Amino acid sequence: MSNTKENITDKLELIHTHEHATIEKVEGKPIAIVTATSTYIPIEEFQSIFKRIGDLVEKHQLTKLIFDKRALTVFHQPSMEWYFTEWKEKMWDKGLKTHRKILPDNKVFQQSVKIGREKIKNENPNLKFNQMDIQYKDDLQSAIDS
Repeated sequence: MSNTKENITDKLELIHTHEHATIEKVEGKPIAIVTATSTYIPIEEFQSIFKRIGDLVEKHQLTKLIFDKRALTVFHQPSMEWYFTEWKEKMWDKGLKTHRKILPDNKVFQQSVKIGREKIKNENPNLKFNQMDIQYKDDLQSAIDS
């Protein structure tokens, strides 16, 4: 997995710039992209970013979210738990059921994500995120295309 911003064939529209991430929309497609721009996103900003995504889901009938985490080096379990157990539950009802993740080329981070996700899944077997189409991709274009 590369940590560089690659050239993609789709055109992106910048929606908002936060201190630690950007939000973009793929023009002509029901897809939003959150791109981490620093090594860590504080939980308050993380929640603010995804609440804004929720508003975009409603406004533009978005059905796919890509979360590009390649800049991250710090894994934060409480953020992940909120994201899966609260935010994704609300998004299911709004029609956002496809999620693509691009992880950093960091084996410890990747393993932390895997362990964290399994813990959440085991503790919450009946939540809707278990029915979502969640896949990990190596680059932005393949995340858009899948």
